Amino acid sequence: MVRRVRVSLLTALLAVTAALMSSAPASAVIGGSRSTYGPWAVRMLVDGTPACTGTAIAPRWIITASHCFFEQGRAVADKRISFRVGSLDMRKGATVHPVPHGRVGSARADMMLVKVPPMRIRTARLAATAVRPGRLVRQYGWGATCIGDENSCQSPVLKQSVLRVLPPSDPRCEGYTVPGGSDFCMTKVSGIPAGGDSGGPVMSIGPRGEEALLGVFDGSDRETTAGAGEISQQLTWIRSVIKR
Repeated sequence: MVRRVRVSLLTALLAVTAALMSSAPASAVIGGSRSTYGPWAVRMLVDGTPACTGTAIAPRWIITASHCFFEQGRAVADKRISFRVGSLDMRKGATVHPVPHGRVGSARADMMLVKVPPMRIRTARLAATAVRPGRLVRQYGWGATCIGDENSCQSPVLKQSVLRVLPPSDPRCEGYTVPGGSDFCMTKVSGIPAGGDSGGPVMSIGPRGEEALLGVFDGSDRETTAGAGEISQQLTWIRSVIKR
C-alpha cells in the first residue's frame, strides 16, 4: 500500500539557511528540472529558514498548505514567517510578512490563505473546473532535490516536475484521496516534489500567462505519487476570503 507522506515543515526548520543555499544541486525537485518561469511562485520561510512554497493569487493574498504553519502540533507565530516574492531565485526578490491575524485555513483541505502587504508581481489565475484524470500538470517549488537529508539539498532556485493526474479509484491514490474529498493525486512523469515544496502550485500546462492554478501540493512518497488540494473545489471559500 502506498502510504501518504506529508511533506514535513520540521525537516526544513532544523537546517541553517546558509547550508541550504550553498548545497543545492543543479537539478530540480527530485529528478525534475529548473524553472524558467513562475512569477506567482513564492518561497515561505520560518525564522529566516526556507520551509515551504506558495502561490500569489491576488495582490495581497498567498495560498499555501495549512500544515506549513504548525510545528510539533503548535501554530507558528506570524512574526516568525516571511515570504520571498518576485524572483525565481529566492536569494533575490522582495520580502513580505503576513498581516497580523491575516491567515485563514480551509476546513476541507490542507490550504491556508495568508494576507500580506501589496505585492507587485503577476498573480495566478484560479482554475474553475475540476482536474480530469490523465491530464498533465506542472508542479513548482524550492524544496528538496534529493532523498534522505532533505535539509542538505533545498534549492535556492525555482524548480518543477511534470505529473499526470490519476483517477481517484487508482490503487496508487490510496491515502491521497478519499470519497467526496477535495484532493487529487498524481503520478510522476518527470520529477517528484518533496520536502520544502509543500503548499506549492500545481499548474495547468499552457502558454505563459494563460496557465491556471489547479492545486496546492501537500504530500508525496518521494518516488512516484503525490497529492494536492483541488482549487476548483475550494473556489467559493477562496473568493470569499480574498474579498475581505
